[in-house]
Amino acid sequence: MRIRSRAAVAGAALAVAGTVLTAGAGQPAAGEPQLADSPDISVTNTKAHLDALQGIANANGGNRATGRTGYRASVDWVKAKLDAAGFTTTVQEFTTGTLGTTKSWNVIAEWPHGDANHVVMTGAHLDSVSSGPGINDNGTGSAGVLETALAFAASGKTTKNRLKFAFWGAEEQGLVGSKYYSAQLPQSEKDKIELYLNFDMIGSPNPGYFVYDDNPAGDAARDQLTAYFDGKSIPWEYIDVQGRSDHASFRAAGIATSGTFTGAEGRKTSAQVAKWGGTATAFDPCYHAACDDIDNLDLTALDRNIDAIGHMVWLYADKDYGTTPPPTPGCTQTNGTDVGIGDNTTVESAVIVSGCSGNASATAKVAVNIAHTYIGDLKVDLVAPDGSVYVLHNRTGGSADNINTTYTVNLSSEVANGTWKLRVNDNAGGDTGKIDTWTLTTGGGGTTPPPTCAAQTNGTDFAIADNATVESPVTIAGCTGNATATAKVAVNIQHTYIGDLKVDLVAPDGTVYVLHNRAGGSADNINTTYTVNLSSEVANGTWKLRVNDNANQDTGKIDTWTLTP
Repeated sequence: MRIRSRAAVAGAALAVAGTVLTAGAGQPAAGEPQLADSPDISVTNTKAHLDALQGIANANGGNRATGRTGYRASVDWVKAKLDAAGFTTTVQEFTTGTLGTTKSWNVIAEWPHGDANHVVMTGAHLDSVSSGPGINDNGTGSAGVLETALAFAASGKTTKNRLKFAFWGAEEQGLVGSKYYSAQLPQSEKDKIELYLNFDMIGSPNPGYFVYDDNPAGDAARDQLTAYFDGKSIPWEYIDVQGRSDHASFRAAGIATSGTFTGAEGRKTSAQVAKWGGTATAFDPCYHAACDDIDNLDLTALDRNIDAIGHMVWLYADKDYGTTPPPTPGCTQTNGTDVGIGDNTTVESAVIVSGCSGNASATAKVAVNIAHTYIGDLKVDLVAPDGSVYVLHNRTGGSADNINTTYTVNLSSEVANGTWKLRVNDNAGGDTGKIDTWTLTTGGGGTTPPPTCAAQTNGTDFAIADNATVESPVTIAGCTGNATATAKVAVNIQHTYIGDLKVDLVAPDGTVYVLHNRAGGSADNINTTYTVNLSSEVANGTWKLRVNDNANQDTGKIDTWTLTP
């Protein structure tokens, strides 16, 4: 990364205390979570993970780059660690390269507890460049995120929110893995991500202590990180990463992001030497080089940064984001959640229209309230559920402040119900702002009766690849109370070796009910109706059929499944 930093705090750098739990940081902003104790993430264990990644590189031509055997070996090693700790782990395949023919993979690990409507996600890229083993870039971030995930699983701690940990592929090819994940993720799932934290190069041998400051939506998390460092008497600087790591696609989606960084090929200034020690040379002289190996580390910097990761994960695991009520049916919907608009970024804010019959009106109304100091920078669009784009404002108004306008739009060709998005694109530097609130009145034909409690089917095919986990959802609505003790799950899976498969039903609260556990050997296909006691589960909500393929050579698909609660 070639990025700009700016000094923010000076002070004497002190080593992080080595007790199991250390005192929390300075005062967070009003309304932000507070934590009396922070975990001491083991630098010994993290170093052992780095030794393992070095060993993988040594055994695979000296690197762990996308398209090379060392990267797939890194994926398998990380997945095995997370599986053993009790995570639900998905290996997501995608392609990269100029012809789109090189396979790569993301590893996504979900802790199967906490409110799935409020997701706190932590990630790092797992790949190296082809010229070396990539131990600082980015074994350090990957190992730190991995050890934090394993420590949380071992802690026995309950969590209010759903935790996910991501290990991205093909970052060195242009953030390909994280961009693919974001592009494939439905908007309804993006809306559940409250925070994404990114850690890229956190053990540089001539380290600085930098905190991401490139996303106004993430200012609260940024301030928690700086307060943590303040509490440890570790001086820090803001850094304008400008989206040039794996948080970029989350930032572009309007999701809060932050992270830490200890420096790459840039040179440490004399002022920074006075602040942090070291020499007025590159933060990492082995950046993207063969010498980025197990000796290219500062373990003190690594220790401090992994403890910061642990602090943030523990803190935001229990942040009170409230409960998520179902949307109220109606042809007028408002989103009043602030969404920060950074320089040269695109952000979105969504509303869900339901209960309208037929198409929207030819005189639909879009009331927009955007606070911004130079509206000539902005393009503002309404995006329909089918992806059609209606331009509301296109870089007019020059240096005027703010947009407070109600637009009349002919939406008569669009079905009224669905997820509509206000998309704001900032096209210049120097001025930022936020979507304050917006309201869509689609018009349309009134309301429809509320749903009735009935069986639900998902007939969309979901491919089951080797060594992968896939899920297919259904949403139950209109039921009162709990499901029955004799609920039925009718499953139709096409697969050429069902002994490879584990099949679970996942309740809305995350509880897992095992339907099929690698039985049947080489037999083809599962066409079975299972009877399951779901009497402890609220019937309404999103249920998922989860299929995990645990071996190579045989693939298939979820053809269809039906849940009768």
